[in-house]
Amino acid sequence: MGGESELRLRPDPIRGLPGRGAHLHPDPACLQLAQRRRAFGRALRVTGVVDSGELAEYIRASTATSGHPAGRGSHSKVGRPT
Repeated sequence: MGGESELRLRPDPIRGLPGRGAHLHPDPACLQLAQRRRAFGRALRVTGVVDSGELAEYIRASTATSGHPAGRGSHSKVGRPT
């Protein structure tokens, strides 16, 4: 299986994690679009498979809590992949 390693995306709502991040609306539709366009690899300058499971769960939870998918000023930073 080649030399590709799986990278995990982590939410960073307070923008405190070190390293490169990417901004994403906390909206499931935005996440799906970013995944379909393979935007995370380009934005984070990584190669390989990107696991967005933890990020998807965070977005689902924040959407359920807030009652709306993307409130004003509710951008989230995706922290450095681990």
